Amino acid sequence: MVHNIWKQINLKKQIEKPKKIQGFDIDLNQENLSRIDRLVDRYESEILHHLDSDYTQKTKLSDRIADKIAQFGGSWKFIIWFSYTLAAWMIWNSLSFTKAFHFDSAPFILLNLCLSFIAAFQAPVIMMSQNRQAVRDKHESVIDFAINYKAEQEIGDMQSRLTNIENQLAEIRDLLKQKN
Repeated sequence: MVHNIWKQINLKKQIEKPKKIQGFDIDLNQENLSRIDRLVDRYESEILHHLDSDYTQKTKLSDRIADKIAQFGGSWKFIIWFSYTLAAWMIWNSLSFTKAFHFDSAPFILLNLCLSFIAAFQAPVIMMSQNRQAVRDKHESVIDFAINYKAEQEIGDMQSRLTNIENQLAEIRDLLKQKN
């Protein structure tokens, strides 16, 4: 029932007169809008693909591994797995019926050593990854600036052309007024 109502609403929208861009005779029906969206999405994905391939080419394997470790180390997945591991470690080594299999007794000295080891290596790896990400973000911001600068130049060019056209129309109006 609801599906039929939505179909009717969408059908009415399709029958409606297509939108026009002010000053241009371009019909913006659903087909043209979806085509524009596809083109913009494709352009964005090409830029992202180029940035990713550039990143892959310019970074060493060890850097990419460090990035993956930092990505996992800074995720909820890591926090949850790590919490379960710590809880299991402490429970296993605290229960009386597993006493024969204890490998780290009550003050958990081995656990502290493992935690210190993880902290000692995880922090620098995360900082290295953040430094590389900052460099990548700076590179992307330079690209964004260049695109915005080019767009600003094109807009300025279009504004000057429109001003020129307005001046020419004003001259034509004046000539027509003089003839009448």
